[in-house]
Amino acid sequence: MVNFQWAGLCKSYLVEAKWYYSGYTPSFQEYMDNAWVSISAPVSLVHVYFYVLSPTAEEASHFMEEYPDIIRWSSMIVRLADDLGTSSDELKRGDVSKSIQCYMHETEVSEEKARDHVKNLIGNTWKKINDYRFANPHTSQTFIGAAMNFARMAQCMYQYGDGHGVGDLKTKDRVKSILIKPL
Repeated sequence: MVNFQWAGLCKSYLVEAKWYYSGYTPSFQEYMDNAWVSISAPVSLVHVYFYVLSPTAEEASHFMEEYPDIIRWSSMIVRLADDLGTSSDELKRGDVSKSIQCYMHETEVSEEKARDHVKNLIGNTWKKINDYRFANPHTSQTFIGAAMNFARMAQCMYQYGDGHGVGDLKTKDRVKSILIKPL
């Protein structure tokens, strides 16, 4: 089952590579249908599911029949937060168009309006996650919490830009202050 997730991730990378090499800018929806997988959050969350719950084969099969909404929504927040923080720098490095550029291309709006649209999508997706958490008391609250924390981490990590690909930003210092300096 985990191998299936890895195959999906590789396929999503292939789609992005085809877009890049053909110069294609997908529609916003087309981008999002692929990008929530290419951010690799679903693969990570499926691993979390197996680690946290140690499910039986039957439980795992039932869970994996379809991506639960919580995985998709958490992954969408991770992707959109990443795009808000990194898309400008990634485009300069020659990467494919991200959600912001796809939305701008499709709707002919400014970057500011496209960023506002993405921020609104993040807010609306958080509402769905919160509703899901309380509407599904039989789903593992530990797993839902992990999925929520994954999305929170992405928003925290990318709120000041691309601290991974651009070395002069403060992400490195922030991570050190949280993980290393307190010790």
